[in-house]
Amino acid sequence: MTAAPVALCFLLRPRAGASPSEGSPAREVLLGLKKTGFGAGKIVGVGGHVEPGESDAQAACREVFEETGVSVREADLTDAGMVRFVFPARPEWNMDTRLFLASRWDGEPRESPEIAPEWFAVDALPVERMWQDADHWLPLALSGAVLDVDVTLNTDNATVRDVVHR
Repeated sequence: MTAAPVALCFLLRPRAGASPSEGSPAREVLLGLKKTGFGAGKIVGVGGHVEPGESDAQAACREVFEETGVSVREADLTDAGMVRFVFPARPEWNMDTRLFLASRWDGEPRESPEIAPEWFAVDALPVERMWQDADHWLPLALSGAVLDVDVTLNTDNATVRDVVHR
């Protein structure tokens, strides 16, 4: 079965009140509480399925706008790599997920019918409220690494069986 193409975009900003003397810049990332559909009730990255005829970057920009009201230009996206999610018990859920980072955009995030956006410190991600796999790859992506990762879930479709960094 073919995996669904998905694009996620992580908006990054300096953390309010962060001291420049902290060494590396203290940053926040925009994530969102998924209100409906796949992953409802979890904190997730902003994004979704790539539509036919659309590039991964176009999908990321469209999804960010649809879910948060924020406009991101393709030129402002940084490729953060790929995470392939494999659900052996539900192969129709398999996803090839392109990751992007962005530090420039227009607008302020607002809630949509699908996502309630919220800023989180990059060094204190809410992994206990996210899919279990997030802790295996999200901090790396947010640090600037370009990922090539395979995540295989257990038959419960929630816990991680295996993570392979290529």
